[in-house]
Amino acid sequence: MKYEAVIGLEVHAQLLTDSKLFCGCSTKFGSDPNTQVCQICLGMPGVLPVLNRKAVEYAVKMALAVNCKVNHKSVFARKNYFYPDLPKGYQISQYNEPLTEKGFLDIDLEAGRKRIGITRIHMEEDAGKLLHGEGIEDANYSFVDLNRTGVPLIEIVSEPDMRTSEEAQAYLRALRDILVYLEICSGNMEEGSFRCDANVSIRPVGAEKLGTKAELKNMNSFKFVKEAIDYEIQRQIDIVENGGKVVQETRLFDSAKGITASMRSKEEAHDYRYFPEPDLLPLFVEDKLIEDCRSKLPELPQQKRERFISEYGIPAYDAGVLTATKELAHYYESVVKATGEPKLSSNWIMGELLRLLKEDNKDVKDCPITPEAIASLIEMVKKGEISGKMAKEVFEDMYKTGKAPAEIVKSKGMSQISNEDELGKIIEGIIAANPENAERYRAGKVQLMGFFVGETMKATKGQANPGVVNKILKQKLG
Repeated sequence: MKYEAVIGLEVHAQLLTDSKLFCGCSTKFGSDPNTQVCQICLGMPGVLPVLNRKAVEYAVKMALAVNCKVNHKSVFARKNYFYPDLPKGYQISQYNEPLTEKGFLDIDLEAGRKRIGITRIHMEEDAGKLLHGEGIEDANYSFVDLNRTGVPLIEIVSEPDMRTSEEAQAYLRALRDILVYLEICSGNMEEGSFRCDANVSIRPVGAEKLGTKAELKNMNSFKFVKEAIDYEIQRQIDIVENGGKVVQETRLFDSAKGITASMRSKEEAHDYRYFPEPDLLPLFVEDKLIEDCRSKLPELPQQKRERFISEYGIPAYDAGVLTATKELAHYYESVVKATGEPKLSSNWIMGELLRLLKEDNKDVKDCPITPEAIASLIEMVKKGEISGKMAKEVFEDMYKTGKAPAEIVKSKGMSQISNEDELGKIIEGIIAANPENAERYRAGKVQLMGFFVGETMKATKGQANPGVVNKILKQKLG
């Protein structure tokens, strides 16, 4: 029997507000433990939460970007559970009446475009963080850092529309790209500002009834999301084919072993006992706020990719790489504006610039080479002032020193020799020094052209223009 997987994702994205969702504490990442807390986020008796307007605006922006309906009325609820990193004993979230719902996101796959439904996007506050194990002062204890408590989150819940780990990965990347383009989330999975849980089940191909699902947690990279889902699909298939039954449970992914392991079963699952948050009035979002947010939406990644393909005529792969971030897309367009060469610009940025940035673990906004400098280098190659091989050497020097290409070429004496009279004399000398090879070439051993090109490049220390060299050699050798 053949099986298909049914996958839905629940994504938590921390919003890039300066203060927390219901108090004025800082949301800055990396501060000393428990230094960014107050009576409100610590849940002291008698304190009252006050909603962060900026967080609402950010949530509305994301909703509009993924085609969700924004509800004019939504209600915050208490989600009750007890855990060491939750000081109040409950989390303020949304349940029956979320801020937004019924949206979709189109993802691009090798087989074409696929639409993934979005059930809802709701707002909630983050919990704290437990620190334990290696690297902690005393490995026998767990420590609680409550700095993250109260940081604003949106939870984006998809429909179970994905069938493979590749689709899940593509959907997750597309969501992250939008959040980063909107500048409402850093998208950093390692820091926990962008987190994902996956609900995975299997069923016979063609069946409509859903199978029993397992919820996967603890996946902090796109690579681990794919590995965890692939492992879980095969685990469930093996259970069913061996006559067993999949049980509903929460499972953790062990990235070191590449496996999922049971965390708790359905019987141990929390009963959250949701009820409306008594300290917060219902949230009413007016049409004016929605339209203000809509008017501030930037060109989104998919729109930008499609425009790059149609306007610049570059391949879809190039467009995908160059629109990975707003900064990179802007950098590329600046180079194209200066050169008028979309594909050449793409080649230099994707081939040389991104390689050097990756080696240094830098972002394009920290790049020492300006778009104008790349444009100047491309122009020098087009004019034949330097060869493509020389240009790569010059590019590395530009990256290391920040100097202009013309300055580097001049200081190193790298100007390309394109003068036909000058090269003609050099080539005549080489032919005269190698009469036997010249005769063999004329007799039909045309592969000896490479020998003469190599000798010419050696004689000019690599500075001869290859195109001019080939032209003159063909003339001189007859």
